[in-house]
Amino acid sequence: MKTLDKAPCCEEILKRIEELTVLDRPRWGTMSAHGMVCHLSDALRLTLREKSAEDASSWFLRTVVKWGALRVPMKWPKNVPTRPELKQGGGGTCPTEFDADRRELLALVERFRRTPVEAMPGHPMFGRMTEFEWRRWGYLHADHHLRQFGR
Repeated sequence: MKTLDKAPCCEEILKRIEELTVLDRPRWGTMSAHGMVCHLSDALRLTLREKSAEDASSWFLRTVVKWGALRVPMKWPKNVPTRPELKQGGGGTCPTEFDADRRELLALVERFRRTPVEAMPGHPMFGRMTEFEWRRWGYLHADHHLRQFGR
């Protein structure tokens, strides 16, 4: 399974982020490519405790949905609502300058990889997660949104 703690998988995600342009158009959803960069950054800031989100977990989300989302070999579904604190046009970070925001995202991916899971909060929907689960989530979340823009 692809995770961000595996160097080839991380390099793949970083390369796809680097190839993203401000002109890329979404295949689904309403975010711009620039907004998506900020959304991915906000999600990583959440893991680094630089941003917070209200707990919206439940037994079903923490067990069944988390297991399926992180272990079933299928693409994540399109148009799943995001947490309001991470939503573009809501509580998410507003885009500023594309290249600077993209560089910040690349740096956040590297920081996320180095941060011990013990220092991370629970996921807003999936609750406490193991090292494998966080690194798998990081890969899948980035992959989902990069595919949204054809990357």
